[in-house]
Amino acid sequence: MERCLESNCRGKRVAEVLRPDEDDYFVLKPKHSGFFATPLELLLRHLKVQRVILTGVAGDNCVLFTAADAYMRNFEVSVPADRIISIDPQANRSALEHMRETLKADTGLSKTFIDKLAA
Repeated sequence: MERCLESNCRGKRVAEVLRPDEDDYFVLKPKHSGFFATPLELLLRHLKVQRVILTGVAGDNCVLFTAADAYMRNFEVSVPADRIISIDPQANRSALEHMRETLKADTGLSKTFIDKLAA
């Protein structure tokens, strides 16, 4: 975060928006999956989380691997289709299809999730 918040960093504005607050949980992800070699599952179980909503870059790698690991741990998985991206658009579409069909993930648009939360 410190590097991303430096004045000459191109991603400074994004880092400012996404900067965790003092009371936010922060899990460092060293590999492709957010669950691999992290305390994420323990934290989610402690918080009694049943559904994870995944967003991010490398939809055909990091998001896909995290979704698969969440599914194998019996979490419900949601991946808003308009909130992930991959270098190759076709690979992104294929990853979303795989998550929808194999992992039973909800891959609707983010507005759908916001509407569900508001209801």
